[in-house]
Amino acid sequence: MKPAAVAIPKHDDAWEVGKYGPVWPRTPACYGFTIIANIKPGTAGTIRAYGQKLAKALEGDSELLAPLKLHYLRWVLFDNDTRFMYQGIFDTDFDKYTEDAIELFKKAGVDTVFESLEGFPMDWKTNPEAFIKFVRAHQCPSFLEYGEYPYVTADEIKKALKVKAALSDMLEQMQ
Repeated sequence: MKPAAVAIPKHDDAWEVGKYGPVWPRTPACYGFTIIANIKPGTAGTIRAYGQKLAKALEGDSELLAPLKLHYLRWVLFDNDTRFMYQGIFDTDFDKYTEDAIELFKKAGVDTVFESLEGFPMDWKTNPEAFIKFVRAHQCPSFLEYGEYPYVTADEIKKALKVKAALSDMLEQMQ
């Protein structure tokens, strides 16, 4: 396996259409999206606190976000804490990821950091189409994606790390 990159063409009508709009192609980095939106005035502290809350929840339950099949998640406040960037890389397509995210938050009984973003629909738990419309409207598609380990899923990476640990343990026991 060797690293790979894909230049993603600008979206046009020839793209496959999923349940909620165009299906961006799977790339060497798998699937993902970047959202950039203005935050509601005065909510930067709330957004940072939500990040701390999520990190703490993951300490208690490391599998909390497992249904999302995430590789990476990055949140950034910028432009003097007036804009927010959400960047996620995951193994499922956009439609599945957003549906799974809505269900996960409803099941866990928690809100989303997106509630601090201007124009985010407050009925998102019962109106997934509005949630998805917001995400699509604020999505900034990438035009190049690179993968050091292309097209490998998070589950495959976890499995490989378990095999590595088991082999290391076996080799240590043989010495």
